[in-house]
Amino acid sequence: MKWLRIVLACLILAPLAGCGYNAIQSSDEDVNAAWSEVLNQYQRRADLVPNLAATVQGYAAHESSVLTQVTEARARVGSVQMTPEMAKDPHALAAFDARQGELTNALGRLLVVSENYPQLKADGAFRDLQVQLEGTENRIAVARGRYIRTVQQYNVQIRQFPGVLVARAFGYTPRPNFSVTDEAAISKPPTLDFTPQKAQAQ
Repeated sequence: MKWLRIVLACLILAPLAGCGYNAIQSSDEDVNAAWSEVLNQYQRRADLVPNLAATVQGYAAHESSVLTQVTEARARVGSVQMTPEMAKDPHALAAFDARQGELTNALGRLLVVSENYPQLKADGAFRDLQVQLEGTENRIAVARGRYIRTVQQYNVQIRQFPGVLVARAFGYTPRPNFSVTDEAAISKPPTLDFTPQKAQAQ
């Protein structure tokens, strides 16, 4: 019976841009691809954390609370493998976003602590990790922005005519998106200044 309804829907909607089915399929794949890129960039950041924490610990071992927060935040991030299918669940997406936010905050506190240790800031490995982290934060911002836009485009497509009819016939539903309290934030990566301070000219 389900397939009969689908066939009938396509026969009725065929004159309307080929049912719009292919366009919705394409948009759905675009969203999945954008989500994969978000995951790739977050994984890149998570992979930097162990070396970054170990380097800081070598110079500031007594900053155990901050190091523990970073380690625990990374563990929470890695505890759930978010598939494109799971990203369709608004609660799962919100939980994923919250965990990533916790790691962002923990890394911010770690970098603040590092300012108190000149030898750590001068360490070549630490500086390299900071540069990689800065670049990754920029990539995360770009990937999140692209995902937000592709989800918006997909959601509009399945709500407009004739897409709304095709979406209902084939079970396509609106996708949740990252919550953005500041719309400008999606187009601007976080400001992280890792450049060693130069002595002012006499």
